Amino acid sequence: MMPSSVASSDAVHIAVHDLGGRGPELLISHATGFHGRCYVPLAEALADRFHSTAFDYRGHGDTPQPEGVGVDWERYGDDAEAMARSLDGPVVGFGHSMGGACLLMAAHRDPSLFSCLVVFEPIVFPPQGIRPDTGEPSPLSMGARRRRAVFPTYEDAIANYARKPPLGQFTPAALDAYVRFGFGEGDDGQVHLKCRPEIEAATFDMGGTHRTWDVLPDIATPVLVVAGRVEEMQPSNIAAGVAEQLPHGSYLEFEEVDHFAPMTHPEHIADVIAEFVLGNP
Repeated sequence: MMPSSVASSDAVHIAVHDLGGRGPELLISHATGFHGRCYVPLAEALADRFHSTAFDYRGHGDTPQPEGVGVDWERYGDDAEAMARSLDGPVVGFGHSMGGACLLMAAHRDPSLFSCLVVFEPIVFPPQGIRPDTGEPSPLSMGARRRRAVFPTYEDAIANYARKPPLGQFTPAALDAYVRFGFGEGDDGQVHLKCRPEIEAATFDMGGTHRTWDVLPDIATPVLVVAGRVEEMQPSNIAAGVAEQLPHGSYLEFEEVDHFAPMTHPEHIADVIAEFVLGNP
């Protein structure tokens, strides 16, 4: 039976979600500000080919941020490693954005954890970064700090997000999962965002501090790096470089999607995962 939580560093207990399906084990690793059950539509598209398990990183979804401990991407790496180690490995891993970077961290720490990885626009910056260093917070972190964290009801939150990008482009099922499992009812009768804006913002701010780029040449796991249309100052712009640094890396690009393709085109991403795994038994 799948455990409801897995122990990680700092006495964190990672929330685990069985997303169903049958076949080889697939571990799904989520993006900054999201949670594991955002990928229910992806898991459903893979249900006849994989059994999918997702989890929530510390400070996200149902996994609390430990008291008195700041945001550190290496600790997110601890969560990914602990989660992969808890499964009967080696397993297939799919990581989106931050989640892709953390799976790469875990694969570097222990090559036995994964049979192969598919990572969609992982946040693995080269030494020069992806934007000029002005000393100012990134636009992403500034946006996160302004994020509305409380709504009267789940339905109000869904209606709000459906009117504007990027969440307005999600499939209805993906948007519903983001809200239903990413908010919780408070004592005031309203629904509150589980990933606090300051945690999301700090995660964006610290995204360039981990040095995973430097260890990419040492990762022995076969890795497919996938990107949407390439845009300046976006993770898509560095995805090909990540693949080039990996000794067993390959690269795939789709101009018709953007950074949120796992939520806007889950069937398409499901097929990409399945086809890569078939080629790396």
